[in-house]
Amino acid sequence: MTAPESLLYGKTALAEAQGWIAANVDGAVAELGRMIAVDTSFPPGQGYDEFAGLMEDLVVPLGFATERVTVPETLWQVPNGPAVGPRTNLIASRPGDRPVCGLYFHVDTVPAAAGWATDPLRMQCDGDRLIGLGAADMKGSIAAILLALRAAQACGVALAYDPMLLFCTDEEGGLYPGIRYFAEQGKLPAHILNFNGSAEARIWAGCFGLFNLLVRVHGQAVHAGEGNRKGSGLNAIESALPLLNALMALKAQVATRISALPPPPGKPPLAAQLNLAAIAGGTAGGQVPALLELTINRRYAPEERFEKALAEIEAVIRRSVATVPGLTVETALVGHLMPTADPAGPHWPRWQAAMGEGFGYAPEDFRRWGAASCSDFGWVQRATGRQEVLLGGLGRPDRNIHSPGEYTTVPDIVSLAQAVLSYLAADFRPDLNPDTPPSQS
Repeated sequence: MTAPESLLYGKTALAEAQGWIAANVDGAVAELGRMIAVDTSFPPGQGYDEFAGLMEDLVVPLGFATERVTVPETLWQVPNGPAVGPRTNLIASRPGDRPVCGLYFHVDTVPAAAGWATDPLRMQCDGDRLIGLGAADMKGSIAAILLALRAAQACGVALAYDPMLLFCTDEEGGLYPGIRYFAEQGKLPAHILNFNGSAEARIWAGCFGLFNLLVRVHGQAVHAGEGNRKGSGLNAIESALPLLNALMALKAQVATRISALPPPPGKPPLAAQLNLAAIAGGTAGGQVPALLELTINRRYAPEERFEKALAEIEAVIRRSVATVPGLTVETALVGHLMPTADPAGPHWPRWQAAMGEGFGYAPEDFRRWGAASCSDFGWVQRATGRQEVLLGGLGRPDRNIHSPGEYTTVPDIVSLAQAVLSYLAADFRPDLNPDTPPSQS
């Protein structure tokens, strides 16, 4: 077969596979329902083993060999912290002689918030909407990429890359995300597509970092009827009010710190954030509460230093505690994602073209922006020294991500699958592929 005939054959196979994706999306929708049914919410993250088993069931028939990798407990466990159960990650790879392209997914979701009208772990179909916890962030992306790989297999599409699937834990604010452990253990390829992003015409400019600080305020429990007697008990909730007020004052200060990262189109400049993310305390009306637990979420811009941001909060805590005699407070860092620096690199033009192919975007539609939302790929950049990270996914502003009624759509799953298949295909834009020898481009 001559070279021109080979190119023609490849393009025909790719076009056939793109149609195969649209015709067979129902199978991907069914698989997404199975994924959503596995509770991988973090905290606590107890469903990782079960989810790894489901992924093995789905990828082994595609010719992948799998390896379970568990993050050592000494790296992520905090006494009485939010994480519970083994941190089971999964690598799926196929032997080959082509360059490797990593396809990254985080398997955890946030816990289901109050207000869901349906069971968040039972996917509901409403026309083209697929509603369920993690549908958009980011189990729907897993379903789309598996659909793309099945299409390539069914239609004989020649690939430019050997795909490596990376199913990782604790992206939702964990202390030691699975992708960080992979990076530090030297298990990652140099070239990675991260699907924890947007279905929009976006060129990623990087993102903020975050950390979660657990604060425990200790009082002294007594019978509630004795609580007003001098020297009897210490109400942890009421005693924490000076601290809460001080944190709210700090929140306002933090919000004035503007990042140079370009914001999304039509949005205001990106600013640092401090949020009181979770609070719990007390047991019953008849008892003075002895413990209040507070989680502080701090999102810090790339221009800020983690150590300084953490020290600022701890100083506020120390000053507030000093105003209440007998009160003791302890803190624990329970989650940390580093900022992701500008992830530009040589593969971005071809990924942009593939996104345009899948979603129908013109080159002029694409805009470059960052986000105050966070990624675990700052750890990858730090551990490997490699800057480039490609970003895509199913995120859109109206998808209720991290909120009741989270959803993705069937057309977006089809489009993402078609974009990824194009990117992996040998005959898609070889002129933009930095891994293609010049004689073949």
